[in-house]
Amino acid sequence: QVRLVESGGGLVQAGAALRLSCAASGITFGSYGMGWFRQGPGKEREFVGGVSRSGSSTYYGDSVKGRFTISRDGAKNTVYLQMHSLKPEDTGVYYCVADATARSGDSRATAYDYWGQGTQVTVSS
Repeated sequence: QVRLVESGGGLVQAGAALRLSCAASGITFGSYGMGWFRQGPGKEREFVGGVSRSGSSTYYGDSVKGRFTISRDGAKNTVYLQMHSLKPEDTGVYYCVADATARSGDSRATAYDYWGQGTQVTVSS
């Protein structure tokens, strides 16, 4: 059974940093492309970023480029989302995703078979 469990969300002030983690189980971690999506209140689900199976390539949505960094640790079966310079518009539920066949950095939500339950990030102004 595939499980993706996010952690690290919370309430922070604008300008702060936060790191999200996603622990994966039930998959051969190195064979799966991983990524993050988010959905803000009243907004559509948005691609945040992705990391290739090897971890050598990363991809980001335009709204987070230069502020967010994705990485993965094969020894821990975990993918991270390091967020800096957070803005109120970064508020939302952040979802970890995984797929064995998705093109690395695919920004379409439909490309990913597995989703975590989400973790809430709230940025106050």
